[in-house]
Amino acid sequence: MTDTATQGNIRIRVGHSPDADDAFMFYGLAKDCFDVGPYRFEHELVDIETLNRRAFKGELELTALSLHAYAYLSDRYMICSCGASMGDNYGPMVVARGNVTREQLAGKTIAIPGTLTTAYLSCRMWLKDFEHVVVPFDQVLDVVEHGTYEGKKIDAGLVIHEGQLTYQSQNLHLVVDLGKWWMEQTGLPLPLGANGIRKDLGPDVIRDVNKYLYLSIKHGLEHRKSALDYALGWGRGLERDKADTFVGMYVNDWTLDFGDRGREAVRQLLKRGYESGVITKLVEPEFVDPPTDV
Repeated sequence: MTDTATQGNIRIRVGHSPDADDAFMFYGLAKDCFDVGPYRFEHELVDIETLNRRAFKGELELTALSLHAYAYLSDRYMICSCGASMGDNYGPMVVARGNVTREQLAGKTIAIPGTLTTAYLSCRMWLKDFEHVVVPFDQVLDVVEHGTYEGKKIDAGLVIHEGQLTYQSQNLHLVVDLGKWWMEQTGLPLPLGANGIRKDLGPDVIRDVNKYLYLSIKHGLEHRKSALDYALGWGRGLERDKADTFVGMYVNDWTLDFGDRGREAVRQLLKRGYESGVITKLVEPEFVDPPTDV
C-alpha cells in the first residue's frame, strides 16, 4: 500500500471540478459535516480535462474522471460505486450561432472542452468528421458567439456544465443534445463522469473512502439548502433556481449508486467508443462495491 499517512492521519487528496454539482457532492466532506475517522481529505478544484491528464500520473488518491479518460486509466484507478454524473436523456450539447444540421457540421471546427472528456467521445460517435480546437470549458460559449479562437474560425461548440442551461442567453442554437441522442441509440443514460480511486491504496482504504464519498453525497441531498448555498460559490453567475436545477441534473439517485443500469451504461459507452474507433482499447469497467455499513 502507498504510504499516505501524514502526522498520524491518512491523507486523501481529492480532485473535482470547480462547478456547482461537484461542490454540492463534496459539501459534506469539505465542511467536515461528519466524522471520517483517521482520514484527512484535502480538496483540489481543477477543471475536468486537467484532472484527466493528472490521473495518468496518479497524483490524486480520489479524483473526478471523465469515463472517456477512464478507458486509459483502468490499470491505476477503480470506479467508485457513487459519485456518478449521469445524463438521463440529457447531456453535453453542441451549439452554434444559427440553425445548423449535423451534415452541415461535417468537416467544420468545433470548440471542445478537452479530448479526454466524455462529451468529446460522445460527439465523435455522433459526428466522426470534424476538426476540433480545445478551449477552456467556461469559455466555449463566448468563443462560439464570437466565432473565433486564437485566430481560428469556430463553427460550433461542445458545451458541458452550466452552459447547458445558459447557451440561449447568448443567442446560440442547439444542434444536438448528446444525452438525448445516446438515449435514442441505447435506451440508457449517458455516463459522463465518475470518481476514480487509486488501486494501490488497498482494499480497506478503498472501501472506507468510497463510504465517506457516499456519505458526503447523501448529506448534501438531505441538507439541500446548506449544500446548495455552498455550491453557489461555483455556479459562475447561475441564479439559485438554475443552480438548483443543474445540481439536480447531476447529483441524484444515480450519484448515490450507479445501479445495474448505470453500470451497463458505462460498459456500453466504453464498448461503443472502442467499436467506433475513438477509444483505442476495449476496457471492462471495475467498480468498487457499494458500502453496506451506512
